[in-house]
Amino acid sequence: MASSSGDDEFVVLVCSDPNNQIETDISNEEIFISTTDFSTWDYPSTLSFSTFKIQAHRNRLIEESSYFRGLLSGSFSESCLDYISIQWQSETFLNVVRCIFGFRLDITSKNFIPLFQAALYFGVEMLLMQLKSWLSEASLSKDPGLFQIQLEDLIDIWDFGLELDNGFVQEICASYLARNFMWAMSNKIFKDTPYELLLLCIKHPHLTIDGEKHLSDALLIWLHSNTEQLERSSKTECEFFDILKQIRISLLPLWFAAGKRSSISFSELANESVDSIFKLMKVTPKGSMNVLGDGDLSHLRIRLTKYSKKVDLSGCPQITPMILLLSFLPNNHNSYLALRKTIKESASNFEQADGSKCQITQSLLPTLSFEAVLEVDISVISSSSAVISVAPNRAYFVGDKFSMTSLYHLGPSLSNITKLTLEGRSDVCDSHIQYISKFCASLCYLNLKGCISVTDVCMANLIRRCTKLQSLLVCHTSFGMNSVLALCNASPSFSNSQSAQFGKRPLDSLASNLQLLHMGGCKCADEASLLELLSQTQMLKSLCLRDTNLVDSALCSFSGSLLEVLDVSNTMISGAALHHVVCTNPGLKCLNARGCKNLFQPENTKKEAKISSSYSCEELFIELGRTCRLEEIALGWGLSYFSLQALKPAILSLRVMTVGLGGTLPEDSLRLLPTTCPLLESLVLYFQVISDCMIINILTSLRQLQTLALCYCLGDISVSSFNLSMPNLRILKLERVTPWMTNNDLVLLTRNCANLVELSLLGSKLNSDAQCIISHGWPGLISLHLEDCGEVTENGVSSLFNCIALENLLLRHNGSGIQRNFILEAASKMPMLRQVALDVCDAKEGDFDLPDDADRYSLRSVKIARCKSTRCNVGSHFADTTRKPVHRETLVLVWNSTNVVRTVVKERL
Repeated sequence: MASSSGDDEFVVLVCSDPNNQIETDISNEEIFISTTDFSTWDYPSTLSFSTFKIQAHRNRLIEESSYFRGLLSGSFSESCLDYISIQWQSETFLNVVRCIFGFRLDITSKNFIPLFQAALYFGVEMLLMQLKSWLSEASLSKDPGLFQIQLEDLIDIWDFGLELDNGFVQEICASYLARNFMWAMSNKIFKDTPYELLLLCIKHPHLTIDGEKHLSDALLIWLHSNTEQLERSSKTECEFFDILKQIRISLLPLWFAAGKRSSISFSELANESVDSIFKLMKVTPKGSMNVLGDGDLSHLRIRLTKYSKKVDLSGCPQITPMILLLSFLPNNHNSYLALRKTIKESASNFEQADGSKCQITQSLLPTLSFEAVLEVDISVISSSSAVISVAPNRAYFVGDKFSMTSLYHLGPSLSNITKLTLEGRSDVCDSHIQYISKFCASLCYLNLKGCISVTDVCMANLIRRCTKLQSLLVCHTSFGMNSVLALCNASPSFSNSQSAQFGKRPLDSLASNLQLLHMGGCKCADEASLLELLSQTQMLKSLCLRDTNLVDSALCSFSGSLLEVLDVSNTMISGAALHHVVCTNPGLKCLNARGCKNLFQPENTKKEAKISSSYSCEELFIELGRTCRLEEIALGWGLSYFSLQALKPAILSLRVMTVGLGGTLPEDSLRLLPTTCPLLESLVLYFQVISDCMIINILTSLRQLQTLALCYCLGDISVSSFNLSMPNLRILKLERVTPWMTNNDLVLLTRNCANLVELSLLGSKLNSDAQCIISHGWPGLISLHLEDCGEVTENGVSSLFNCIALENLLLRHNGSGIQRNFILEAASKMPMLRQVALDVCDAKEGDFDLPDDADRYSLRSVKIARCKSTRCNVGSHFADTTRKPVHRETLVLVWNSTNVVRTVVKERL
């Protein structure tokens, strides 16, 4: 219809959605709206119509849209019409019109592509600018949830940009993925990320990861998931695997690199990584600057960006102060050259021979880029089971306490850190903690597990200064009376702790803000101090008191109701006291009460406990089953078929289960575990009756199992129990259950359990060739226990030295061929080795050389057991008697930051 002269100002756009196949009544299928009254539009109602007519200003359309400019002001026949027909998706076109008339749109990752397509088709530059602006702002976000760009949407936007050959869109997508890589790699569709996007992302200067291991894991998962794509692609296999060359292999944890030497896709890089790590570790402090050279050092830079919130350097002994400094400097070649001379001049003060002082000149501080980091993990504990340390004091390694003190002396650069993990570092002493308390006053989370050189008084001072602490992990430290007093005091001060007293219970104590407290093994806190502490920790969600002086009165003084994790293993508490806590904490998810011998006494004998003496042991399990939904449980005494039945409602989502001494589950109950607890990832059984049928059923059904421990169990099992692939299994302990095991059976285990990092075998028929089988099959082992395993060490120890990532090694009663200098040799060839346990029975020359401080490298503790022989009558049919070795004593050497403590104990440790 031609327009009249009076209507030249307006044009009616008739939009119908070609994809809308819904048939409606003719009278209801159209709606008429005008751009002059946008504010009155009922937007949801408008979109319900299959066709809508929009009265719009002709000139505005011509000004803001090249499509309408050509249509309405050109030589087209439509230029004189007042009705224009548009075939487009209704909601998208409506938004295009709104943008043309000055309304800012609500852009999301879901409507970005259709809006961009429409903006290009209709030539609306204003909309293109809004879309580009939105995408730019989204890519700058430090929080991936802020703009709601999910990974699947990001991939779609990337593919769209690739189709358009739009470099802007591609760059923004790569930048966003790089900055949020840790979030993306945990997404289940990360494997669907296009190769070109992934490659551009990991080359991006803003790639933000916690540690190089995380990048390696992500790329290996991606490659494994894209095998078929690789086969169909025109790219060669080498092109795809070139993506792995972007990994900075010199910065990988040693245990990770060693373990990947058996990986088909990563073996070559893994060997290069191990060689590079050893090269960096075998540099004397004075030569550390020289080894960096004058060339490109980008492969030695930790990936620190302004978006980095967490730095994970655990398990990386090769990271030196100079590497840390290099990573803190701006990634600018000119800046690096200008500052290199200053660093060299500072190096003499930074790395002194004794490592006692590591100062950085103040002129360097403005260049350090550490401001955004909130979490730092510099433990070298990669083992999940043992409390071990990284205590290398020898100057031969530059990855020792120099790295430790260098961080502290950065001063204000650490002031924003809220989470700090120093687990297992026996080189940390009071002076280091003083730096932390001075420069990290914002700490909310502090992990000092195994830091045996830190005194109770020093920890107390840190607690008083760091008043924001909510999580404190101090297991196996000197944490005691002074620290408890600091937590229970009303206000932070540095007055003499002796002037403080228990019993006042202030409302604003530091203890009242704690949400996590782990103090397992801290014997310095007596019953009275534990009672006072627990009476003030009503906000706790996670509490570990294993191996402490905990008694019923202290546990019952806990008045909190928010507990999710409770560990009271190896304490003297009763079942009645535990029942009292369970009743008031229905949100409990993890419970460890293994080793509590008093747990199921008929009645409570502690008169001061605020519990009923009429308690029966069944009540605890009934209460757990009625109110809790457990994810982890560890029990011994009192656990039976009937208690397991009562627990059934609570253990449907169980992931970790440990049955200890005193627990008696019939074989039928164990066979039904996969049905009762289908999500189990860890199963540990002590003194239970087992069979091939039961083990096969468990391993067949629980494919996600990561830990399996069968210790001192009764029954008859054979190698057929393990004739099944278990790629997810990481920890395997077979103690006194496989007396038949030979080298051939061990080979079968290496094939079916290829990814083990911890192995414990007690009682088998192995010979010296087993060393080669173990080191070749599991090169990434971090813990190895072999005891009473035939003749493994009859000809000495050689191939086991290839397990270079070992942190914990126990060899006992495996053959008397271990060389006298074994401890020294092991410490020098296994740079992560923390704990060694041997028996004099296995010494080739009757004894072992003990390391001094200069030769111990990373060793923290050495335990040497001694046996005595006793006569054993083997029966009347034999004329003679045999001599059987019986444990007599254990020599224990423990090094801290200043000295070595020697102890002889009767226990067999």
